[in-house]
Amino acid sequence: MNITATDRRLIEATQAGLPLVAEPYAAIAADLGLAESEVLDRLQAMQDSGVIRRIAVAPNHYKLGMTANGMSVWDVADEAAIRLGEQVGALEFVSHCYLRPRALPDWPYNLFAMIHGSSRDEVAVKRAEIRGLLGDALRGDDILYSTKILKKTGLRLGKG
Repeated sequence: MNITATDRRLIEATQAGLPLVAEPYAAIAADLGLAESEVLDRLQAMQDSGVIRRIAVAPNHYKLGMTANGMSVWDVADEAAIRLGEQVGALEFVSHCYLRPRALPDWPYNLFAMIHGSSRDEVAVKRAEIRGLLGDALRGDDILYSTKILKKTGLRLGKG
């Protein structure tokens, strides 16, 4: 899909987030001089073509009381990684889950899942649930706890 000048204006208008109003797409449409249906159709077309991956809420977990946030890392059998990753990613307490190549010999982990909780004890219980779900495919794991939010934005297009 080629991005038109209108698509670029739409991306620029939404890349910092949607307006916090009752009808955000109508507000964007009004700002751009478009019909709301055109804004929705263009966003859907860009998502369908892969130009944009998704439109989603990016909460500040700290402000929600989730101060014990840990990136759990798992060494799981490659033949089960996709299936198990989908199951881990579907858990309500996992905000994102993905596969990455191992960096042997120092980093054997191929499955990553961000776990959120209000305490490290709560995260440990959730981590144990994942450990049980992974079963015999699990060969090792660890967790890295966050101390602050470094970035909560996606790609930004420059003006022009």
